[in-house]
Amino acid sequence: MKRKVTKAIFPVAGLGTRFLPATKSVPKEIMTLVDRPLIQYAIDEARAAGIKEFIFVTSRGKSALEDYFDDAPVLEQELRRKGKTDLLETLKATTMDSGQIAYVRQHKARGLGHAVWCARRLVHNEPFAVILPDDVIAADTPCLQQMVEAYAETGGNMVAAMEVPAEKTSSYGILDPVGDAMGPSVPIKGMVEKPEAGSAPSNLAVIGRYILSPQVMKHLNAVKSGAGGEIQLTDAIAREIEDGNGVHGFRFQGQRYDCGSKSGFLQATVAFGLARPDLRDELRDFLSDLSSVGYAAQ
Repeated sequence: MKRKVTKAIFPVAGLGTRFLPATKSVPKEIMTLVDRPLIQYAIDEARAAGIKEFIFVTSRGKSALEDYFDDAPVLEQELRRKGKTDLLETLKATTMDSGQIAYVRQHKARGLGHAVWCARRLVHNEPFAVILPDDVIAADTPCLQQMVEAYAETGGNMVAAMEVPAEKTSSYGILDPVGDAMGPSVPIKGMVEKPEAGSAPSNLAVIGRYILSPQVMKHLNAVKSGAGGEIQLTDAIAREIEDGNGVHGFRFQGQRYDCGSKSGFLQATVAFGLARPDLRDELRDFLSDLSSVGYAAQ
């Protein structure tokens, strides 16, 4: 009998050095994409997928991230006094009930696999999701919800996947699929973290959404440092394949934005802004005027 996925790990211990100096005092995860922090997009996606327990792997300097999910009684009182009920409702989505959220520390930056392993005692013997807030995915049905629905059929382990150009495979964990499976759910016989140019088994790249067996935590406990001298989550998932446990790649429906990079963050800002009825027309006009000026300058 397959168990429901009700716990999610959010690895948010990174320093966000690509966004300095902003991240000197502001955790990258609460930088705003239009008017919501990156972490809020991740939380909303997890809630839509049925997640009930939220586990954050943090580090020193992340107190602002923890404060974000607390009640704000003074602000709520002021909004209530001014009759701004719509903003009150918006604010409610940013708070978490007592007991829903937990924080564990990653004291040393030893990679994604190590960050996930830090939450092992809170996962216990249950399947769990992992969401990387840097990967923001615009989709009619949220990505993790798509995966949970597919996982109900496959069980085992599942990783979100998308096709990338061959020249970019060295920047991702790459899947080695079984045969030429063309459906959304693809059985996997191997995984390689950041393969050297020309050696990738496919162009199907792992994206920051996972549903994993608790057995993966045991593999993380035993795995040695991999690519980049870090403990790689990919290596632990590959052990599941070696043990004969099912691992599937899931081709999700949606557009992924890499908000861990400046260009990806800017692209997401434009795309999400254009998707908002209250912002669309003014932003489109601005971009059109900007494009015209650019052509004229050439």
